[in-house]
Amino acid sequence: MHIKHNSHSVHTSELRKMVFASLFAALTAAGAYIQIPIPFSPVPVTLQVFFVLLAGSMLKSKWGSLSMVVYTLLGVAGLPVFAGGSSGIGVLLGPTGGYIFGFIAAAFIVGKLAEKAEHAEKSGLAINALNMSTGILIIYALGVFQLMLVAEVGLWTAITLGVIPFIPGEIVKTAVAAYIASTNEL
Repeated sequence: MHIKHNSHSVHTSELRKMVFASLFAALTAAGAYIQIPIPFSPVPVTLQVFFVLLAGSMLKSKWGSLSMVVYTLLGVAGLPVFAGGSSGIGVLLGPTGGYIFGFIAAAFIVGKLAEKAEHAEKSGLAINALNMSTGILIIYALGVFQLMLVAEVGLWTAITLGVIPFIPGEIVKTAVAAYIASTNEL
């Protein structure tokens, strides 16, 4: 049996995915400007990770990670989309660049996990939260690794500076993002 595909619907579907990938790149950039100060760290919590997690979960691996590649390229091109309104290749090569590389990897892995959960018909709030927690671990692993290399600090110092202050915020962001992803479809 030969099934004829409607090329118009395929193009519309691809266009829709591109639009949403662009939207998540823009939301991640906007998330860099939404800052919540925390009393025990000079670095505020931003909403970037929130949008990274949603991009992976809702756009899945290909389009979620592409949205973060677009976000990263915008910053490298000089648009002030990184935390604190920074931009340029220097940010990627600096002490916090690993977190940005982590955005791409996390969106991809969260997307792959979401695809696998959907295929097994096991999606929902708890699965989304678990998938997104994996994404956060990826972001922080790459972030801490580069922080150690560039700032020439040990593992414990990198974790103390680059992870521990953000754990409460990441728990809240993960819970909200998992809820949104489990109640909405793109």
